[in-house]
Amino acid sequence: MGYSLDFGWLYEASGAIARGAAVTVMLIVVTTLAGTFISVLAAAGRRSGYRWLRLAITAYVEVVRNTPFLVQLFFIFFGLPSLGIRLDPILAAILAMTLNMAAYTTEIVGAGLDAVPAGQKEAALSLGLRPRQVFVKIVLPQALKVIFPALTSQIVIMMLESAVVSQIAVRELTYEADMLQARTFRAFETYFVVTMVYLGLSIALRRMLVSVGRRTLSAGVT
Repeated sequence: MGYSLDFGWLYEASGAIARGAAVTVMLIVVTTLAGTFISVLAAAGRRSGYRWLRLAITAYVEVVRNTPFLVQLFFIFFGLPSLGIRLDPILAAILAMTLNMAAYTTEIVGAGLDAVPAGQKEAALSLGLRPRQVFVKIVLPQALKVIFPALTSQIVIMMLESAVVSQIAVRELTYEADMLQARTFRAFETYFVVTMVYLGLSIALRRMLVSVGRRTLSAGVT
């Protein structure tokens, strides 16, 4: 007897899917803001005159980039309690995602900083601007404009990787999908629908980031 598709359960399940998608969006918004901020600081720190700071940031980047995200997540959620640090699943997920994304985007932001001609920094300094002002007003906007496509791709990748946090019972999209297929025994239909939701979220996120980047970065760099 052949398998018969049945999407009759989808109407009642739409609320759970929407809630899961909302949590996924919340995770990536917070992670993007925090991860990008940390990566800018880290990329600048790797180009500072403090050797100990450069070594510490390099070690962090190498450790995170060369270990699985799932292991990092488990270390934060299951390992830290051994040291007396207990985090809520959502906080643990945000911390793991932020640290993971920042490690990758530190390299991306660093490439953008290196792409800004040194002559522009020297010219800004000669006009009396302080080094911090030069970085914030001259160097960083140009660097972000150069690396924005790569940064956008990394944000989308991080959103897709957020499915892993279902392993610590964060009620995001994949977690809700697992619960639905366990109740309906309709694995094909459930994961097909969720795959389409992830696809829609990815396309929408990429288009939104591109639109925001065109407006803000084009206006901010002359």
